[in-house]
Amino acid sequence: MITSAAGSPEPSPRTITPTVETVLAFVNTRMDGSGRRELFGDGDSFAAWLAERDEFGGDPVVTDADAAVARELRDALVAVLLAHSGDEESLGEPLLRAERHLRRVGSLYPLATVITADGAELASPQAGVPRVFGTVLAAVTTLAQSSDWGRIKACRNPPCHFGFLDRTRNGKGLYCSTGCGSQVSMRKHRQRQRQGDGAPSES
Repeated sequence: MITSAAGSPEPSPRTITPTVETVLAFVNTRMDGSGRRELFGDGDSFAAWLAERDEFGGDPVVTDADAAVARELRDALVAVLLAHSGDEESLGEPLLRAERHLRRVGSLYPLATVITADGAELASPQAGVPRVFGTVLAAVTTLAQSSDWGRIKACRNPPCHFGFLDRTRNGKGLYCSTGCGSQVSMRKHRQRQRQGDGAPSES
């Protein structure tokens, strides 16, 4: 794990670390059908979101084009987190597209290794909005090299897809809340009922 200091115990996979918080805060900016609004809709809304986050280092000048890049990066990450949840619709070509996009973004916003006596971490050497994207990529990279990465998921209940840390003992959680799990169960139950109603009766 890149960010672990020598001799330091690794955090529990069910602990919300600053790195986990950075990734989840970024991916959970999408509008959905339950009342959450789009936080990266334009430059002003993206700037307002950044103003509330300390880890990105200041208040950069943000354009509508920057907001569009943020949406594309976020949506690619959500596709990966849906794959962690085993969401079938996100697998195959959608996941490949997301991974290709993340490779392109990684080449545009390179990271630097910062080494101290206490350990090493990845950080963005850039300023402004590029630093924002680099900081997100540094957090993702750190998580991807730890045992926590597979537990960072997106809720399988459409259209929620809310990012969450799977705190279950066996790491098999699929939904961000019991409410979302119940909605999926109810939809499946109703679908089975409709299929049963439409089945031909035996003579």
